[in-house]
Amino acid sequence: MLKRVTIFKKGNPMQFNNALKDIKTYEAGKPIELVVREFGIAPEHVVKLASNENPKGCSPKVAKAIANNAHKAFLYPDDSFYELKSALSSRFDVQDNNIIIGAGSDQVLEFIARAILQENDSVLMSKVTFAMYEIYAKQMGAKIIRTPSYQHKVDEFIEAYNKHQPKIIYLCTPNNPTGDATTKEDVLAIINAVSQETLVVVDGAYMEYAIAKDEAYRITPNDLIGFENVIYLGTFSKAYGLGGMRVGYGIANAPLIHELYKMRPPFNISTLSLVAGIEACKDEEFVEESIALHTQEIVRYEAFAKAHGFEYIESYTNFITYLFDDSMNSTHISDALLKEGVIIRNLASYGMNAVRITIGTPKQNDRFFEIFKKVAT
Repeated sequence: MLKRVTIFKKGNPMQFNNALKDIKTYEAGKPIELVVREFGIAPEHVVKLASNENPKGCSPKVAKAIANNAHKAFLYPDDSFYELKSALSSRFDVQDNNIIIGAGSDQVLEFIARAILQENDSVLMSKVTFAMYEIYAKQMGAKIIRTPSYQHKVDEFIEAYNKHQPKIIYLCTPNNPTGDATTKEDVLAIINAVSQETLVVVDGAYMEYAIAKDEAYRITPNDLIGFENVIYLGTFSKAYGLGGMRVGYGIANAPLIHELYKMRPPFNISTLSLVAGIEACKDEEFVEESIALHTQEIVRYEAFAKAHGFEYIESYTNFITYLFDDSMNSTHISDALLKEGVIIRNLASYGMNAVRITIGTPKQNDRFFEIFKKVAT
């Protein structure tokens, strides 16, 4: 039998990039599998309302297209993404060379950080927003500047911009994880207040929900394409129900997209992800049905909060954020729900005594209300 021998080498331990010392690992929503393993709850009894996935799943037409093309999984995708870009070009009235495809829109965020930032540059974002803005920026050694409010207030952003002259400004509208949104008028006010040396990222991952709720919040890539220093981000992960396929995009003027392409690895989305994205673009009816279900169900969450005496942030997304006072603790509530098989997102890591809940199906929402009343009272 061979014996395992541990070899001790002389010298200093391996060194990592100094920028990693100040980076916290992104905390994704807990998967169903974890609850099954840890608490012995059958998968069919677990309700996942933590990651803002579409409770309707994906379009049946998309599911059929994926199944019909499964035999192509061994092939690399068309790296030009011609069909997907053409579909997006038609929808948004832009050119193919205005578009870059990413494995989720967060990969485009990575391209942006790597292309723009150098050590000791700064980036500007709201007090509470998508965690990957900070993570990608810190990987490049950049400094993080935050406004005092989680809302994207024009005066706060302009004041911080004038003081710090950041290389990138992140405007997440609707905002994740809070759910509030910024009007097109206010977004344009911020863009017009900064020089072309600063890139403004308008992250519209949840834009379909905002548009359905109030036209004042409608922002399209075509509204921004005339600015040399602005990029719009979108995704198929939310309203289109393709979170597991990882398909996102960035849309901007052609010279900016040309530079970002230098960051893109080949075949950065899979063959089946490309099929899913192309087919999803053809089924706007599914998106409309998804938003209709959401609109029907979110009013129940608003009524529930009012009935039980706690606040919520008015949502322009497919989730809602509940805000608690000192009589309730978001960590205790989230943990208690988890043990009962209901997964939500605790926002304590964002410095908030709050939880974020994805709006589910009527049955899933019934289960949430039932268990919440059990563990929080």
